[in-house]
Amino acid sequence: MFTAYAVVTIVTIAANAVEAAANFLRARFVVANAAAVGVPPSWLPALGALKGAAALGLLLGLLGFTAIGTAAATGLVLFFIGALVCHVRARVLHNIAGPLLFLALSAAALVLAAAVPAAHGG
Repeated sequence: MFTAYAVVTIVTIAANAVEAAANFLRARFVVANAAAVGVPPSWLPALGALKGAAALGLLLGLLGFTAIGTAAATGLVLFFIGALVCHVRARVLHNIAGPLLFLALSAAALVLAAAVPAAHGG
């Protein structure tokens, strides 16, 4: 179980770290996607900071700070539910696979983070 937790969490960390950097760098695809779903460009640094903080929190969880990892995964699940709401509300469905994938990774990290400490008595 720990191996699955570690693999899913590392993939989730990497994906969100890349997304955080793309937000900070105002990558063309990020700016276009934000505009399509009605998110102001001024929000990009804050959204990048949230993704970056969550990636760091997941890393801390992987290193043994389980409460921080669980909180980070929970935050990401909520974040990507919000992203899906933005896509659906704006009827931008051609690229909804992105937030769905991130939500699935975040949810898997959350479920596994909750299961691993219980399985190891921690």
